[in-house]
Amino acid sequence: MSWRSYLSLTKPRVVVLLQITALCAVLVHDRMEGQVGMDTAYTMLIVFVGGYLSAGGANAINMWYDRDIDPMMTRTEGRPIPSGEVSSESALALGVLLSISGVSWFWILSNEIAAFWSAFSILFYVFIYSIWLKRSTPQNIVIGGIAGSTPPVIAWSAAEDGLAVSTKSANLMLDSLVDIGSPLPWLMFLLIFLWTPPHFWALALYRSEEYGRVGVPMMPNVKGPERTLIEMKVYAVILILMSLVIPSSYGGLEENDTLYYILGCNVVGLSIWYASSVWRIDLGEECDETGRMPTAARSFFISMLYLALMFVVLVTASFGTTGSVFGACISLFAVVRSETRR
Repeated sequence: MSWRSYLSLTKPRVVVLLQITALCAVLVHDRMEGQVGMDTAYTMLIVFVGGYLSAGGANAINMWYDRDIDPMMTRTEGRPIPSGEVSSESALALGVLLSISGVSWFWILSNEIAAFWSAFSILFYVFIYSIWLKRSTPQNIVIGGIAGSTPPVIAWSAAEDGLAVSTKSANLMLDSLVDIGSPLPWLMFLLIFLWTPPHFWALALYRSEEYGRVGVPMMPNVKGPERTLIEMKVYAVILILMSLVIPSSYGGLEENDTLYYILGCNVVGLSIWYASSVWRIDLGEECDETGRMPTAARSFFISMLYLALMFVVLVTASFGTTGSVFGACISLFAVVRSETRR
């Protein structure tokens, strides 16, 4: 038993990726407010630590709950609990401790709204996704994706001054939780939420058999690969439509602004590129020697690059027209490099 075993319970790679989207949200917020400085670095530190504690705690509790099925799947049999490195009781204790610490961290060092959305993401992931949806419906990853989409909302709330939960009425309470100063963090939330199903299903197209054996319904096993691919295409189209809305919610840009067109062309172009990878999935192709379906695996990896580039573009656009042009160059280079390395 070592500290690395306990660290792996938090799924550090996944959590760090989530926190990168949160840090991007802080940068965009402060750039739009014109206040990037030491306070920004301080906020980013609060967001990263609090976000890691919250998400890491939820992941540890998830591993505790899945301790009965993880030993039966190749992908998860090496996790700390099934491998015997950490007891299930210790994993649960760590998860609860980290979760409470994460929410408390935001409550003390940030504000009530950030703490609320941190607590919401933990409770949703544990009770709605892990305990209820994961083993009951092939739409588990869709609805469960809400929890993984909250980091930009938590981060934006942490960066926004003067936020507090209103207790005067239910309507005012809801308004105080949702109105966090801009629609942009909610579009970031929506971007991650819509991205999650086609991203995950691209992998599930050729790796969902083990889930079926342990009673976890996955879309390809329950509805079939053809239906899965259709739904992936639907989400890809919705991502394109959502991209059209981003410039109008970005710091009050108007349609005659140069930045409006550069940002719009960039995010829409990236979404079309990602959608094309979904359309290129060939269900009739044979898996390679590693068991992967090449076109589906390619769409899976492109989806990760797509999400990263979308957040890069949002950050660079916050630096004005010059920054947006720089972001467009980064995107173009990444897309061309990805397409020419096939």
